[in-house]
Amino acid sequence: MSDAAQPTAADVRAAADAVKAALDRHLEAVERRAEGAGKDDEDGASDTAVYAAFDELAAAGEAYDELLYEKYDEVTPFEIPGGDSMPAYTGPEVPSALTVLIRRDYTVVEPQRLLAQAQRVTDLDPDSTDEDSAAGTSAGSSVHAALGVLFGEYEADEIATRHKEFGLDEGDSTLWVAAADEPSEPGEWLTAPFEQADPERVICRFDVSSVFDEGDLELDDDD
Repeated sequence: MSDAAQPTAADVRAAADAVKAALDRHLEAVERRAEGAGKDDEDGASDTAVYAAFDELAAAGEAYDELLYEKYDEVTPFEIPGGDSMPAYTGPEVPSALTVLIRRDYTVVEPQRLLAQAQRVTDLDPDSTDEDSAAGTSAGSSVHAALGVLFGEYEADEIATRHKEFGLDEGDSTLWVAAADEPSEPGEWLTAPFEQADPERVICRFDVSSVFDEGDLELDDDD
């Protein structure tokens, strides 16, 4: 933004007021939907109102954040799921089916801990490995085999919760909730599970990254 187009203090204040108004409208929409829970709402009007209020609040927050930064070199502590990276939603107003896509990144920081945990699993439960692959004999000496044992034994959410026990360090993660036209047939997408991910059908997404930490933001400040 050029110097001639710099926002004024009044512009920033107006944007802040817009955020407050959008917050009120979003809460009102959520409360109306809660009050009408259990009543007939076949056209999904209450859900549509909440989605619209959410989008309005996100847009108002983004505008305020931008003006605040341009005028005062400050940012807000709020993170709108998806940010600018997602296109406008074009899916059905009332989805009849959902697809949840999850990505979590890890770094192997303590290989010996990973190997020991995998060997412990195979010692306690020999059936946790594929005998044909001889993974049971290599789980304690091969990181590749150890990862197969641990991720085969534990649910992904448990791995995320206990990652330090397995010698892993968390990286970025994201979760997308996308609308589907109808439930998939068993085995229909297993050969290419992420091929049909359509950002325009994502209802909401939630990201976790160290770039959102306040400490990381402070690294940009001049000392």
